[in-house]
Amino acid sequence: MPRRKQVPDSEVLDHALAVLHDGGPRGLTFAALAAVCGLAPATLVQRFGGRGELLRRALLHAWDGLQARTARLGADAEPTPGGAVAFLVALSEQYGGIDSYADALLVLREDLRDPQVRRRGVAWRETLTAVLAGCLGGDRVAAGALATQWQGCLLWWSFDPHRPVTEHVRDELTAFVDRVLSPPAGSARGGTRTGP
Repeated sequence: MPRRKQVPDSEVLDHALAVLHDGGPRGLTFAALAAVCGLAPATLVQRFGGRGELLRRALLHAWDGLQARTARLGADAEPTPGGAVAFLVALSEQYGGIDSYADALLVLREDLRDPQVRRRGVAWRETLTAVLAGCLGGDRVAAGALATQWQGCLLWWSFDPHRPVTEHVRDELTAFVDRVLSPPAGSARGGTRTGP
């Protein structure tokens, strides 16, 4: 009988992330992972060690994917405020509907519990801010404000997800850029605005 080709760690970790999203952190067991990836639980234990290390590796794998996606989309972002909004809309596509977004929050909870994984979040923020600053004339403060607005925009959408997340993000961030990040006619950015 021919020997089965070894399943690469990256593929196993993709399956682990799917189990994590479907069943939450408690649902990520070696038995549950074995059922979807086709490897024996003992093989998975040998490969990943304990359940805690499996969870950490799955979370770090997710950050690797997000970092790569951010860099890929960022490389194509138009260097304009509209390009920044389009870039964030494209990043928002990964959430799909409310169930997917809620599942992502369960995973985020696990990210926040592990200092090693939290450091990956810090690194991703730097990548995100650099892309946005490139779209906003090098203004890292404005880039940070837009990134923060985007995260808040996603959260507020989750309470009333009556339309696609990408539409909500596009409309809200366009209004934010037009109203807050774009200077009024005849004034420099950062000046005090009077009137509505």
